[in-house]
Amino acid sequence: MELSAIMKDKLNAGDNVVALHEGVLLQGWSPKAHRLLALVERNLSFGLFVFTTSRNPPQAFTDLTINFVVPIDSDFKCDIDSLSAESNSDIYINLSARNFKLFMGMDSGHETNHFFNELSRSMDLYLKNQQTLDFQWLKKYNINDIDLELGLMMNINGDNTSNNIVTANMAVAENDISFPTGTHTLSSRESVIQRQMILSEEQYTNAQNFRIYIGTWNVNGQPTLSSLNDWLTCDSEQPDIYAIGFQELDLSKEAFLFNDSPREEEWLQAVTKSLNSKGNYKKVSLVRLVGMMLIVFVKNKHIDHVKNVATDTVGTGIMGKLGNKGGVAVRMDFHNTSLCFVNTHLAAHVEEYERRNQDYQNICSRMVFSNFRPPKTVKDHNQVYWFGDLNYRITEMDAISVKDLVRKNNFKNVLEADQLKQQHRAGNVFKGYKEGSINFLPTYKYDPGTNDWDSSEKNRAPAWCDRILWRGNAIKQLAYRSHPNLLISDHKPVSALFESEVRVVDLTKYRKIHEHIMKKLDKAENEYLPQVMVDNTEIIFHKVKFMEPQLKELTVANTGQVPVQFEFIKKLDDSTYCKEWLRIEPFMSFIDPGEKCDITLEVLIDKKSAYKMISGQDKLYDILVLHLDGGKDIFITVTGNYERSCFGCSLETLCYLKVPIKNIPFGKLMELENNKSNMTSDPYLVPKEVWYLVDHLYRHGLKQEHLFEHSGLRSEFVQIRNWLDNGSPDALPGSVHSVAEALLILLDSTSEPIIPYNLHATCLSAVSYYSQCKQIISQLPERSKNVFLYLCAFLQELLNHVNDNKLDVKTIASVFGEIFIRDPPRSRSDKSGHTRTSMSRKKTNFVYHFLVNDQSDLIINTSF
Repeated sequence: MELSAIMKDKLNAGDNVVALHEGVLLQGWSPKAHRLLALVERNLSFGLFVFTTSRNPPQAFTDLTINFVVPIDSDFKCDIDSLSAESNSDIYINLSARNFKLFMGMDSGHETNHFFNELSRSMDLYLKNQQTLDFQWLKKYNINDIDLELGLMMNINGDNTSNNIVTANMAVAENDISFPTGTHTLSSRESVIQRQMILSEEQYTNAQNFRIYIGTWNVNGQPTLSSLNDWLTCDSEQPDIYAIGFQELDLSKEAFLFNDSPREEEWLQAVTKSLNSKGNYKKVSLVRLVGMMLIVFVKNKHIDHVKNVATDTVGTGIMGKLGNKGGVAVRMDFHNTSLCFVNTHLAAHVEEYERRNQDYQNICSRMVFSNFRPPKTVKDHNQVYWFGDLNYRITEMDAISVKDLVRKNNFKNVLEADQLKQQHRAGNVFKGYKEGSINFLPTYKYDPGTNDWDSSEKNRAPAWCDRILWRGNAIKQLAYRSHPNLLISDHKPVSALFESEVRVVDLTKYRKIHEHIMKKLDKAENEYLPQVMVDNTEIIFHKVKFMEPQLKELTVANTGQVPVQFEFIKKLDDSTYCKEWLRIEPFMSFIDPGEKCDITLEVLIDKKSAYKMISGQDKLYDILVLHLDGGKDIFITVTGNYERSCFGCSLETLCYLKVPIKNIPFGKLMELENNKSNMTSDPYLVPKEVWYLVDHLYRHGLKQEHLFEHSGLRSEFVQIRNWLDNGSPDALPGSVHSVAEALLILLDSTSEPIIPYNLHATCLSAVSYYSQCKQIISQLPERSKNVFLYLCAFLQELLNHVNDNKLDVKTIASVFGEIFIRDPPRSRSDKSGHTRTSMSRKKTNFVYHFLVNDQSDLIINTSF
């Protein structure tokens, strides 16, 4: 009986086999695993069927078992490459879809060409007819066979990246087998089993839909309302999960400088009282940074299925420290699906879309849930919900035109000028995220207490500042709306309701697959050893510059027959597996047979390592040990050339540099830093680099609002650094915000702070008495004292213009308190939050004295 006839008997009536082909599975634990691929069509929609056969060739339809069915749609990809001679096949096929990845080898020839021509045609037809195609017919096929070889290729990662490990919560019920996650260290065998269970997840879980409510509101520092029902209980059916985000919860200086706020408890109580009364909710987590707060609730009946809750905060204010802008996040595992909620407040002002983009990138790179091994980032989740006051505005359209179009409900034309839409389309932010259709009025800016647009002198154009986006599979947005009846703020609250698919464990299937994996692993451990190939064992970085990261990639391929767990491990007598200037991502992972893992090595010389490079205490050289569980160690060298910079030099050295640092021989620079140079020329009173930056701010920034509060642009910092290091007849580049941040970074990068570490305790104990504070300053080393008094004199002049620049003396004192009395390296992690807040207050008070009092007697007694 011909195979096409057998296949016809296997399929439902009306489903037509377009092409058939056999291939060899190149990934898994069993060598030469044969699979049969069938391209099947119904009403111009196509599906790819994967079969195993009990006999080869099959004699009847009962010899065929369906493993997987994949629709040929927008998620389907097909790549064809040549194979090495070892594969015994001429063509290497990489087929992938949403939760499916298949690596196969096939013999080249006419039949293979025909199969892939038909597959290509089916993909083209989908693109032409995608609006009318229906794939429901594929769901009628029962897929009940457990095929471990293909199960190894299932990928449940939120971003479909095979090289990222998703550690789902494997605990399925009380007293059942479970695998620890988070801070626990797994043995090699347990790790492999966990990995295979994760990759086989679709086979032992069922999809269930849950309702997730996301709310965001910039409350403009206002006290809470007695009821938030209009916002939080606007749906008839109760959500299973609430994630509520606030911005500008508290605009007081106390909140801004020290992160203390009574508003946190007030708004928590208001939210709790206004949740859907039928839901019976329990708070999972609350996290706050200055005015950004995020609260997550779930129904009580679901609480036992919430595991591995973690939070993190990222400030994107100046130098990445101040929390006036940034983000807060909560992550958790819900059943077998990982969720991450991110509430953010990005940079303000119409023209600052690049800083908003930079804030987004900063949050993505710095938001880390470190109590997992390896640590998780935002992208390492099945579903991510990102919301907040994103602050993107309307450009290329004046306020009158915007208001006129909005009045006519012509949102489409206005949204064409929406910065977030434009930047998203350009791929600059929120790549991979989706946003629902906006059919509600702009959420900003209103006259507080009304629904009237901004009537102030600035007459701001209405904009959709407050947004909700998401990424992940099987998420359906049911509603996206604003709530104009809440009037206390200049923003309107926004909410979205989602029906989200969550994987729930079927205990019977789980045990069956777990047993199957255990047997396979027992066999594999007896027959095979881990084997990998590394494409490069000598990584070289050229021309590394201060605060300018460089990336290189290292590829590790599993050439053996068993899954491999690798990890970069510490060398003898080392406390970490790599130098502080090197970051490795991922530093540990699994690689399945036939798979590869691309590892990113990032070199970044920051303030912690710059001085060591200049003084000769360290150099761009490291040896990495790549350890294979059950296998050998591989040694990888990392080398590079660091281009010296004024950033990282001591104040003493900078005062002796009469020419740009690029003109100073490296040996001479090392002598200066190690106090071994006999300089005949007199030093400058303050470093010329400090003078250049302060002079620029004096001439161009005295009336600039939010100076020393808002961060600059990284691209402009690079230009400023190059200008200082190389010398130039041109004007100092960059905005005043970037120049201000460059000044702080320069002062923050010196080997010792302006007030040496050994005087910190004395300073903090003297903060109540200005006379004692003056006595400490008078005893500083000459160069440090000069810089301190020079900067304080400039700051006093800056504060003479508060009517224009809207600056506050306490804010400036707080920013420079952290610079003048800088914490020793690694000291902040040893202190509790209360202790850090207390120390920050004392630093602020110390500097405050010198900003509000006359310093003339100190200046008279200095080299000035």
